[in-house]
Amino acid sequence: EPFLQIAPHSLAIVLSRVVAEDAPGVTESEEPPHHHTGYEIFADFKSLNMKYFWNKMVADAIAEVFFLGWIDEHVLLIQGKEDHLEVLREAWMRRSLKPPQGFDIKYLDGRKSVFTSSSGPSMFSSAIQ
Repeated sequence: EPFLQIAPHSLAIVLSRVVAEDAPGVTESEEPPHHHTGYEIFADFKSLNMKYFWNKMVADAIAEVFFLGWIDEHVLLIQGKEDHLEVLREAWMRRSLKPPQGFDIKYLDGRKSVFTSSSGPSMFSSAIQ
């Protein structure tokens, strides 16, 4: 399956906001809690996933990637060595990659996970073909 490459050695992490059950009337269009910038969301993602002391490969990969961008308030772009990005893809497939606080990870790179509930085309699919 072809992938959209936004930048060399980059990975797009597509997020969706999690709405707290005790927050009536909160919609996905409202600001995510506790975050002000894409970099802060990246820092939270990195902090949560660096705690994989039992999986040195994931911890090392997370330590070596860096923030590339934040698109459309739900796509986190990271960059790093291809082997580190592949470790993160594998961690996602094993469902062991943790999302930033207040979000769920929908999919990576434009390929949807088998665990994604949405069956519509990916936001990247038209650019891939």
